[in-house]
Amino acid sequence: MLSRASRWRFLLPLALLIAWLAIGGGLGPYAGKLGEVSTNDQAAFLPRSAESTRVIEEQKAFRQSETVPAIVVWTARDGETLDAGLQDRATRAVAGLAGEPGIVGTPSPALAAEDGKALRSVVQLRPDLGKAVPDALDTIRDRAQAVPGTTVWLSGPAATQADLSGAFAGIDGLLLGVALVTVLLILLVVYRSVLLPLMIILGAVFALGLACAVVYMLAHADVVRVDGQVQGILSILVIGAATDYALLLTARYREELSAPGAERHSAMRAALRRSFGPIVASAATVALGLIALLVSDLSNNRALGPVGAIGIACAVLSTLTFLPAALVLTGRATFWPARPKADGAEGGSQGIWRRVAALVDRAPRKVWAATLAGLLACAAFAPGLNSGGVPIEEIFVNDVPSVAAQETLGRHFPGGAGNPAVIIADARAAGGVAEAAARVEGIDSALPVDAAGRPAPGSAPAVDGRVRIDATLSAPADSDAAKAAIVRLRTAVRAVPDADALVGGYTAQRYDVQRTAERDRALIVPVVLAIILLILVALLRSLVLPLLLVTTVALNFAATLGIASLVFEHVFGFTGTDASVPLYGFVFLVALGVDYNIFLMSRVREESLRHGVREGVLIGLTTTGGVITSAGVVLAATFAALGVIPLAFLVQIAFIVAVGVLLDTLVVRSFLVPALVRDLGGRAWWPGGLSRSSLREEAVAATPSRV
Repeated sequence: MLSRASRWRFLLPLALLIAWLAIGGGLGPYAGKLGEVSTNDQAAFLPRSAESTRVIEEQKAFRQSETVPAIVVWTARDGETLDAGLQDRATRAVAGLAGEPGIVGTPSPALAAEDGKALRSVVQLRPDLGKAVPDALDTIRDRAQAVPGTTVWLSGPAATQADLSGAFAGIDGLLLGVALVTVLLILLVVYRSVLLPLMIILGAVFALGLACAVVYMLAHADVVRVDGQVQGILSILVIGAATDYALLLTARYREELSAPGAERHSAMRAALRRSFGPIVASAATVALGLIALLVSDLSNNRALGPVGAIGIACAVLSTLTFLPAALVLTGRATFWPARPKADGAEGGSQGIWRRVAALVDRAPRKVWAATLAGLLACAAFAPGLNSGGVPIEEIFVNDVPSVAAQETLGRHFPGGAGNPAVIIADARAAGGVAEAAARVEGIDSALPVDAAGRPAPGSAPAVDGRVRIDATLSAPADSDAAKAAIVRLRTAVRAVPDADALVGGYTAQRYDVQRTAERDRALIVPVVLAIILLILVALLRSLVLPLLLVTTVALNFAATLGIASLVFEHVFGFTGTDASVPLYGFVFLVALGVDYNIFLMSRVREESLRHGVREGVLIGLTTTGGVITSAGVVLAATFAALGVIPLAFLVQIAFIVAVGVLLDTLVVRSFLVPALVRDLGGRAWWPGGLSRSSLREEAVAATPSRV
């Protein structure tokens, strides 16, 4: 009979495995249900304290606070001029939309363009339609097509929102499938094992199911917000992090199992004991870095913080419970048909890393000087990255109806037609505000509007002593020229005595988001760096080395932005990035980049305590090189999967994180950091005990022997 200890060594991992199978079976479906509690309403993600947000609040009194405009554009199929009869037909067609589900008020009369070749009308929709926006647009299109001899185009925020919903349609299955297949193929090629990649993928899927279930419940209770972007990033983050942590633990388990006379249970205990600290520290840097987003004034940044941290926590939980149980139960069969080796990967990778370590040992100063020069050269292009926002025509990386409609609108009407700047002012100063606004460079016209949002020439109708004036911009509403006009407009209307004027609207919102994003970067970047520094100090018991590691990952981020600046402009054709892209890229790249330095330097410290600092660097680099490189390739490929969603924001994030992770893995962690530590010697570990023992060793080695 088995002893009590033997039974527990079998029953405990079996119980953990059964528990995770139950979690996967019961909660796995939630990975496909997050769309039920997500929103792609862009108005929900404005800065809380911005002037444009205050305008939205004041607009509630005008019953216009929560509307999303759809702009209907008619053009002649033959390119000829549209006559007055067609204009009347167009007005009557859209007037019939009043009272239809989702339509607010009566659409504005059809307005003819100055060239006479187009008409436009604005239809206001309720913003809470969500996934029903496409249905409302179909209704509008059907009515508008009653005008004979014309082509109907639908533009404006409502049309963009509908295309966004289309871009995120099927995100659950498509993104998850691409990411999992990519990771599985890489693991099969690198590790040449049948069972191990499947176990790692299964653990990642279980972690994602648990994370999605927790996030679903919190979102359903209105504790957290979820949109399509957060949903996509959560899937990628959990799969990538869970795979990274699993590779680290598996490599250490295989190393312990390869020792003479080793058996599975003792090997796993040793692997857990030596991997627990680096894995938890790595997860803490990412989770706390994400939590730091809560200090942002942008709602979408705050939404990602807790959701991402929940995902990281679930990834760690799966790695430290499900994976050890599965590895212990399968034993050496996990690695079949390959045999366990202590190099962190298969196929002679240890030989490659011995040569890298020999190069670092032979000429550390030349190695770090060359890599530093290369990174600085790339970083020099970082200031060229324009993070002022993405024009409407670049939001999507494929052709969508709303973009074509916006281009048609811009050819016939003032650039800001349909997206006016909204001015809310004191009724007693309405005339002066309207006159001041009309004189501003970049403003085509400024007219009071009634409660339904229709022009009201003459005296402006007041609501609670306030009036609304719409100012049409001359330039396209998403252009830099329009944002500059908003700045001038705010200055002009604030100068009107007793007006207490506020300026909002689409362009003002974009401007406020951009300024808020700049403020967030200035606040959050130091917070994240401080968090990472404290974790590294606690883990490595040093001050110099953590400062060195934080500096190198920050340099890697700057170099990545420099590369992105060149590629975005000259390869992808982007004129700019979303205002949040640099911050998201920083949080992911710096936090995840520190992971690999933690994996490397925790092993270097362990070996240095046994063999001395010089040998510790060489052994640490040799033994972790394969697994860390594999983990970096997997993480880069996982984030690259975000590129299947046809949105510039996610394509930009995918590129920055994927390229940055590869740069960090192949250059910073492989050459720069080991060479710097090798060159500094024991001084790198100051003021810890390792630095003192190393200095004593150096002193003894420098003392001439006496015979």
